[in-house]
Amino acid sequence: MATPIYEIYAVKYGGPYNRPACIVNWFQDMDKTAQINYYIFVIRGGGETMVVDCGVDPQLAKQRNLDSYVSPAEALRRMDIDAARVKHLIVTHVHFDHISGIQLFPKADIYIQEKEFNFWVKNPVAQRAPFLFVTDSVANRYLARQKGKKRLRLIRGDKKIFPGIELLLVPGHTIGLQAVAVNTAQGTAIVGSDLAHTFSSYKTDIPSAIITDLIVWMKSYDKVKAKVSSPDLLFPGHDLALMADYPKVAEDITRLA
Repeated sequence: MATPIYEIYAVKYGGPYNRPACIVNWFQDMDKTAQINYYIFVIRGGGETMVVDCGVDPQLAKQRNLDSYVSPAEALRRMDIDAARVKHLIVTHVHFDHISGIQLFPKADIYIQEKEFNFWVKNPVAQRAPFLFVTDSVANRYLARQKGKKRLRLIRGDKKIFPGIELLLVPGHTIGLQAVAVNTAQGTAIVGSDLAHTFSSYKTDIPSAIITDLIVWMKSYDKVKAKVSSPDLLFPGHDLALMADYPKVAEDITRLA
């Protein structure tokens, strides 16, 4: 049986937001700013629809004063996707802009690296100030309550979860960050999430400044570059070009591959 061909969509739910350029690119351009968007991603094909990451919950968006924001559930409706009925949710990592909206997907199986889950749910270091700042305690408690339920799929390393869909352990940004390798009409594409915030990081070898382990991070760069069919198919987590340079299929939604 032939491996299914999938399409990948970027769904913007927030932005653009100004950030210090030295955060987006490792201590470069200290006196400049950079712009990023907040995204979730959709993978469709083989009769399946998968959502990659949860976005920010509306309540947390208010607390953090996120302007230019819509609920991820509302954004998905533009693709005729009901978040409450989504069956497959891939969580790349447990930073607030990727995990906060998890309660918007109550029926979805949750695919997350076991290392990532254990750190944020069990490790007391995750309660220290630098980590609390980048995550959402409400979403983390919800995630913790899924322990022991069939819907929580704890992944150990690289794993094919569907024909043509493979989760890749690519730590560095967080302890258990995962990317998604996808079989597309153009070849193997990778939804890299925050392994890189922008396309330029993959070209220059300069990551963002939000790290847990820089050496491991660079090895993760090498891993995805060796896996992807073309550098053009290696998609970062926050680049404005994901909206500007690809075919628009709905408001703030583009088809990447």
